[in-house]
Amino acid sequence: RQSKTSSPLPAVAKLPYFSPNLASRTRTPESEKQETERSKEEARAPNPLAPPFPPQVRSKERAENVVRENGGDREPGPEAGGAGEDPQGGAASPARPGGRVAERGGLPRAGGGAAQGRHDQRGVPGALAHRPDLFFDREDELRTFECMSRHGQGPRLLGRFPNGRVEEFIHARTLSAPDLRDPEISALVATKLREFHNLDMPGPKHVLLWDRLKNWLKTAKNLCPTDQANELRLDCLENEIASLEKEFSGDYHHWIGFCHNDLQYGNIMMDEETNMLTIIDYEYASFNPVAYDIANHFCEMAADYHSEKPHILNYSKYPDIDERRRFVKTYLTTSCEEPEAEEVENLLQSVEKYTLASHLVWGLWGIISDRVNDIDFDYQEYARQRFEQYWQKKPAVLTS
Repeated sequence: RQSKTSSPLPAVAKLPYFSPNLASRTRTPESEKQETERSKEEARAPNPLAPPFPPQVRSKERAENVVRENGGDREPGPEAGGAGEDPQGGAASPARPGGRVAERGGLPRAGGGAAQGRHDQRGVPGALAHRPDLFFDREDELRTFECMSRHGQGPRLLGRFPNGRVEEFIHARTLSAPDLRDPEISALVATKLREFHNLDMPGPKHVLLWDRLKNWLKTAKNLCPTDQANELRLDCLENEIASLEKEFSGDYHHWIGFCHNDLQYGNIMMDEETNMLTIIDYEYASFNPVAYDIANHFCEMAADYHSEKPHILNYSKYPDIDERRRFVKTYLTTSCEEPEAEEVENLLQSVEKYTLASHLVWGLWGIISDRVNDIDFDYQEYARQRFEQYWQKKPAVLTS
């Protein structure tokens, strides 16, 4: 798709007192004078982060950092890397509100665009919906990012300014849809996800899933035309959500961890020299049952946001029982011992149940996005498919 043109990002070098190393400094008259002189010199010098740039600047070798905006409704142009032209050859997909152009090009919820965006020296604005506050709290996302940076997870936070931040450049590529089916890469994802879930994050260990579903349902009902609401059976969902919450209350799912909640291929990067994975984009991260996060990851295998029709989901690509068992076993394996077979089967059953919650979450997300986002992506059809899967799978999943 052709992205809207955006106005230039603020030049980082011209921001007062910007320190890329984030070190706390004792300010003295002498240091302030030195910094003022340095700022003047930087202001006179060409700013490598301010557009426009010649095409040859767009290289992995010369890129250093990525500047991300924390707010606004601007989208990166084709030259920003991650939107517009798709380096992987498919149509660029929308970006989930709050993320970079998702690798659904970022999917509009898709956090994608990561690899392409990080191969550009220029600042990359986030492709946001007009109302990202409908989905998540920007300040919460910033706090999560800072905490993840301190834990050594994801890109390091190099600096902050009023409407943005500077992140470490990651020499890695974003995974593709087929990568998730590769047994070796899948095992790496399982191990990395376990590490993510075990992070000691601050705040109460309160499950967000059910409150998020209830809040998004209210928003969807307010935004959705009556005929569409009837077609998607929104009036039934309040009881469905309550029923699922009750059904799962005593399940193995009660293992709570810090979950990403949007682990699609566009939010995973891999260093091909070391095979190290980095999970990025934490807009939807929160404490939740770990079974839900795994279930959501499995559901994402039905998507290819770089296809000609990025909104179409192919559930024949949902991992079979052997793939799911292998993933869960790897997830549960520690450096000391392998998990018991019963432990693997219990988590597998809980994961299958939580696919229902995943379908409802992203179905509601699609309805809301259809009303507040003008990215060229068929959100309504995407939502319809997620709800369709919910109603189709529910009888078998809850009786198994």
